Amino acid sequence: MKRVLKHIVFILAAVLIFPVTAMCIFMGFLFSQDQVLTSCSQFLSLLPGKSGVYLRAGFYRFTLTRCSPDAVISFLVLFSHKDTEIAEGVYIGPQSNIGRSCIEKNVLLGSSVHIMSGKSQHNFSDFERPIKDQGGTFQKISIGQNCWIGNGAMIMANIGANCIVGAGSVVSQDIPDNSIVAGNPARIIKSRD
Repeated sequence: MKRVLKHIVFILAAVLIFPVTAMCIFMGFLFSQDQVLTSCSQFLSLLPGKSGVYLRAGFYRFTLTRCSPDAVISFLVLFSHKDTEIAEGVYIGPQSNIGRSCIEKNVLLGSSVHIMSGKSQHNFSDFERPIKDQGGTFQKISIGQNCWIGNGAMIMANIGANCIVGAGSVVSQDIPDNSIVAGNPARIIKSRD
């Protein structure tokens, strides 16, 4: 019964937030989809409480590449790329910033986790041009299922399944499955095998 009730609430939230969803989709045809999504994300991040969680899930379900309706997207979470995938059972803690990524099933992200769109977002080799004008490359970061990312971690590389990333860690190199990592830069401190 509880599951059915939750499903009804998810549908209701998607219907209530539909005007914002429709506006975002329409504006995406006129302007950059990522810029429109970022603006809507900033607005929706301010909705407090459980109702905000349901409304955000209803919105992102139709505006991201994939978003499970049961995803918990907390207060002040910002998205910067439409090409983002959020699977079932994902929890994203408050004040997190999510770039282009694929977050698999049952991943827990603590507060203030930053998933960057790779390590090459900004080129800086030309001393004659400002860094902001040199462009860069956005990479899709993958976080495997059943991972726990601690508060304040910064993710710039892929993380395998069943991993634990310590709070405040900076992940700049790919992490294999079943690893526990910590530090800046993050290093494997133990295997869960």
